[in-house]
Amino acid sequence: MDVEELTGLVVATADSKDPLVEGAVAQIRAEMERTEAVLVRRARNNDATWVEIAAALGMSKQTVHRKCRGRRVCGDRS
Repeated sequence: MDVEELTGLVVATADSKDPLVEGAVAQIRAEMERTEAVLVRRARNNDATWVEIAAALGMSKQTVHRKCRGRRVCGDRS
């Protein structure tokens, strides 16, 4: 899903009288999680530390580790 599609989905959902219409919330969540994982992988590939990544995401290092545990997509090289 590209940025325009995601933006359109968010706007349509926010403007809808039924914000749960057609599973849009699940689609938005899944796309955001995928995007987050890609960005974490890129950051790790550029030698960002887990502390730096956690700060950028507004969460603790432990939370980032928990989300990425066992997921190669997060770029954990340890």
